[in-house]
This record gives sequence, C-alpha cells and structure tokens, in this order.
Amino acid sequence: MFIDSHCHLDRLDLSPYSNDFSQMLQAASDRKVEKMLCVSIDLANFDAMYSLIEKYKQVYASVGVHPLSASEEQVSIGDLVARAEREKIIAIGETGLDYFYQKDTQEPQQESFKNHLLAAGQLGLPTIIHTREAQQDTISLIKAHGNLDSAGVMHCFTESLAMAKASLDLNYMISFSGIITFKNAADLREVVKAVPLDRILIETDSPYLAPVPHRGKKNEPKYVVEVAQCVADLKGISVEAVAEATRENFYTLFNQAQR
Repeated sequence: MFIDSHCHLDRLDLSPYSNDFSQMLQAASDRKVEKMLCVSIDLANFDAMYSLIEKYKQVYASVGVHPLSASEEQVSIGDLVARAEREKIIAIGETGLDYFYQKDTQEPQQESFKNHLLAAGQLGLPTIIHTREAQQDTISLIKAHGNLDSAGVMHCFTESLAMAKASLDLNYMISFSGIITFKNAADLREVVKAVPLDRILIETDSPYLAPVPHRGKKNEPKYVVEVAQCVADLKGISVEAVAEATRENFYTLFNQAQR
C-alpha cells in the first residue's frame, strides 16, 4: 500500500471524475494508495479544504501558509494552533522559505516560518517544509526555533545532497516527488540514491509535477506509484519494498495518523 504524503486535493481538476471527489479517491485506492495528506497553503481557503476532506478516513490534512503567500497572509502562532485542534490535522505547514520566486520577501517569509516552527513545537506536530534556494536560512531557522523531536519533512525535495544531509541531521525526513522522474533531474536522482530508505517519503504534490509518463497531465494521488517505482529503480529494490518503507516512515513521522 502506498501513501501520498503531500497533495493539494482541493486544487484538483475533478472533471475526469464527473466532478465527484470520491471517484478520484477511488481511482487512487484502485492503485493501492492507502492514505493521503492534503496540505494547506493558506488560511483563506482552509475551512473549505477541511470540509472537502473531513468525512474521508483515508485523507488527513495540515494547516499552514505557503512561503510565497507569507507577505500577503501573515499568520500567528495562535492562528495555527486554533486550527490544528481539528481532528484530522496531523501536521503544520506547508511553510518554509522560497528565495527563487520571491527573494524580496525574505523577512515576512522568515517570520511566518518561525511562527510555524514554534506552533509545531507547541503542539508536538511535525512541520512540512518547502525550501528553494534558501538552504542556509532554512537550516538556521530550524535550529533556532524547531522542535527536533517532532521534526518534519523537506517536501518535494530538489536541493543538494549537502542540504539533504543537514536535514537528516536535524531528524527531518526527505520527500521526493515526480520531479525525480524528469529527464533533467539526474543530480536529484543521485540524492535519492544517497538518502537512506528509512528516511524517505513519497508524494505527488498534485495537481502539480505529474511524473513521467504522465508529465503534462494534471497530477493526482494515484500517480504516487510512479514516484515509488522510480525510487525502487534507483535503489535496486522492489516497488513493494519502497511502498512498505515509505508507509512506515509516514506513520512514524505523522504519528497522529491512524493506521
């Protein structure tokens, strides 16, 4: 059984499923996708996102504000803690730093990231981190404000092996997406080979970044199987072994989720 550890189910195009959310979930289940973590990227749409997934036992959620929204939507520790009281919230984020797209908003990004880390520490929940071209500041802020016991995950990882090792040293897991299947991702595939299997998660980040051979299509949770197969190929093991290991890693990190 596979787990899609990071997706945005409220952003999916459901027209292939007659606009029926449950049909999309069934398509994932048909490919042995057991659970999904629907990740929040803003508070404005949080209530609608939560309402969408609330009744489905195979879907959990997080609460957070994406770094690219941090300058418009400042979030307090209290904002996060209050929403995290809902039953299906098992993580804080996605948060982090993105200097690739918004280098000019470093200060509000850092303040938002700090508040997410402090809220996660207060709640004992893991943190879902987006980091792009901000390696030093990301690690520094985790060291200063993070709870290394509950730790978290570097999601949709595209950074260097040195960054992966620094994250592992802080008790974080590394999550790989369909990007590892892309032709131009040779360096990232070397990172996959180097990260221990017991520290890896797999994700789709759907509706974005559909893996080969579905590239160009809208991504969805059922395609996490292709990500698992790529990890298996790179490590020379079976896809079943990857599924089992990443499933165990998910329940270890997101320990509020029910097996």
